Amino acid sequence: MPLPRTPGKALRQRLAELRGPDVPAKALDARALAALAANPGCKRRAILDGAGVNKATLASSLGSPSVFGQSQFAFTRGNAFEAKVKADGGAELLRLVHEKLDRHAQPPADARVPDLAAVGPEGRTARTALALREASDTPGTWTLLDHPMLALDVAGSPAFLEPDAVVVHPDGSWTVVEIKSFPMLDGSADAAKVGAAARQAAVYVLALEEVAARLDPAPEVRHRVLLVCPKDFSNLPTASAVDIRKQRAVTRRQLARLTRIEDIADTLPEGTCFSPELSADELTTAVESVPATYAPECLSSCELAFHCRDRSRAAGAVTSLGRSVRAELGGLTTVDDVLSAARGESGDPDDPTVAALRRAAQLRAEALGQEVTPCR
Repeated sequence: MPLPRTPGKALRQRLAELRGPDVPAKALDARALAALAANPGCKRRAILDGAGVNKATLASSLGSPSVFGQSQFAFTRGNAFEAKVKADGGAELLRLVHEKLDRHAQPPADARVPDLAAVGPEGRTARTALALREASDTPGTWTLLDHPMLALDVAGSPAFLEPDAVVVHPDGSWTVVEIKSFPMLDGSADAAKVGAAARQAAVYVLALEEVAARLDPAPEVRHRVLLVCPKDFSNLPTASAVDIRKQRAVTRRQLARLTRIEDIADTLPEGTCFSPELSADELTTAVESVPATYAPECLSSCELAFHCRDRSRAAGAVTSLGRSVRAELGGLTTVDDVLSAARGESGDPDDPTVAALRRAAQLRAEALGQEVTPCR
């Protein structure tokens, strides 16, 4: 079975130069990939993630440390809960899959749990693909893949992804399982956290579909994933089936819009480097050489968000006010442009956006009892 396409030697060397000498690459996980897909116009994040730059370290070196990320306590608690769910060969996990997604199938007794150990991410990816093929060729049995390794092409560079689990049903279809440590209270969980988990699972589904496409016949990759969480305030697992078709479609479309990594790298000035050993001024120059597309949503998903927000505000960019505001303002890209148009000092009066701004300014002046400047 062919391995996922890897970048050429020249590109790998270029990306290593961007990270800095002897700086190890930071793996691009599904959470980061989902965030990247949510903002495909940001070339800065694309090249930093593609080069494996540690953005948290970079943000600290720039003087804008990030508070984004999971606490050590939450990380430990999540690992303990996942171990509990997968105990005894994943008996409880498979029971939840059977109950929530495949009640008509036979109960998951004597399920297979193949060994996925191999050398390096490429080896683990190939071993996972082989295990999936063998499981699909053995109908009538349940198979649990614990922390399989998948690969997904992202802007011409492979991202290696590790879902919590993938289950192969007796009919040969595949299901992604996401295990989270946030609770389900009375059968429901925090909508924002469920949404983030669904976007993350959509990345895994896309990667699984690439594996399935290389098999003949191609197995079905189910678009309902299983979200496993603690029940109420206990440590007992419960689960819910989550339909991720919308998230999958959006993620697939956004990933397709990403500019290829080598195209971004070719536009950078010679000698550009993001090594944490450089001074803050040198790093600022390097980071600013790559255009960013900041939006307030970045604060919950990107380690460089504080730095980009400060730069966006300093430039008076309307993107710092949110994507919806930016879309409403059309060709007015700075706050100064907006205020000037509202005051009637610039802008085409026949432009609907300019006319709406001037009308709003007039109404505000009337409400405050100020002298009204006639709209022109």
